[in-house]
Amino acid sequence: MELDQQQDNGDVQVDVRLNELSSRYEGRLGGQVVAEIDFSIRGTTMIITHTGTRPALRGRGIAAQLTAFALSDARDRGMSVRPVCPYTADYIAQHPEYSDLLA
Repeated sequence: MELDQQQDNGDVQVDVRLNELSSRYEGRLGGQVVAEIDFSIRGTTMIITHTGTRPALRGRGIAAQLTAFALSDARDRGMSVRPVCPYTADYIAQHPEYSDLLA
């Protein structure tokens, strides 16, 4: 299964995808993966272990777009989330609309 969505934060348009075979969400620009969120699934819990963006593209909201997509996807799938990744934990703390997802 591959979900695909275009996101635009005003600075850069990102193609956001779920790559279920690799257990990661990918942010792409020009067909190149420039950001990713790695996760694993345990029962009905999505454990988010890592968020990364290419250094040259940091600060442009790409990780935030990817994180919002991943959290919304977890919600749509009826899953809870355990953020091992500090970025994701901070994102949820700053966006209380996702706090109901915490495992």
